[in-house]
Amino acid sequence: MKRFVSLIVALTACAAFISPASAADTLKKIKDSGTITIGHRDASIPFSYLDDKQKPIGYSMDLCMKLVDAMKAELKLPNLKVVLNPVTSQTRIPLIANGSIDMECGSTTNSVERQKQVSFLNTTFITGTKLLVKKSSHVKSYKDLKGKAVVVTNGTTNERAIKELDAKENLGMKFIPSKDHAESFLSVDSGRAVAFPMDDILLAGLINNSKNPGEFEIVGAFLSHDPYAIMISKDDPAFKKFGDGVINGLMKSGEINKIYSKWFESPIPPKGNNLKFPMSDGLKEAIAHPNDKGA
Repeated sequence: MKRFVSLIVALTACAAFISPASAADTLKKIKDSGTITIGHRDASIPFSYLDDKQKPIGYSMDLCMKLVDAMKAELKLPNLKVVLNPVTSQTRIPLIANGSIDMECGSTTNSVERQKQVSFLNTTFITGTKLLVKKSSHVKSYKDLKGKAVVVTNGTTNERAIKELDAKENLGMKFIPSKDHAESFLSVDSGRAVAFPMDDILLAGLINNSKNPGEFEIVGAFLSHDPYAIMISKDDPAFKKFGDGVINGLMKSGEINKIYSKWFESPIPPKGNNLKFPMSDGLKEAIAHPNDKGA
């Protein structure tokens, strides 16, 4: 029994000793493998979506490729291989958490709840939940959705926001789950749902890319505050410091403004429409005062 207790004490001490080494070390992983795996979305216009050649493009993708270029120099890997791995709202966090992807370049909100599982680089966009409806619905606020069908993309902060409002005000909304934003939009387009709550910029992208954009509108006050950021592994201070440094550099040099203008204030693929979405005051403030500490 004494020998057994001694063994338990020894194992506990060993576990305590090695626990710091169990933290993620993404840069070493990339250096050793010569490969970086990037998670991307397929319909998060204009952040991360597929063009007519099925290639991931967008604002977030451009930012991530700046990170890749910086890694090539930092790790002395000019031939660093980039693997592109599609993710959804449901799979993005688990794939980061288990190390299947090294960073996620999409339209993911940095929330306190998500920080329990993953980490984020500094904010690169600020948005919030609004409602996409057909103009013929005459819906102008979430309060007009009492007893009506509302489609939600599973695993999003927007789903949580609208369900909390529904429960708080006892509106009796009928929720239709959806696997992605494109499917959610189709539910409104087909009349299966009256409204789709989502970040206003993503709704603007979906409308812009639809067959009949004049049929839809974005309505209501903001139902949530959603700062977007590139998602990385939790407890990886070296990678976060490196990534924040790159993002902050883009902000200080003004290059991020050019990237923003390319995707939000200029014609974008595949239809060549212009979202005409000026930068918010909140994002201007974040760019003017980037956080060097990466908090």
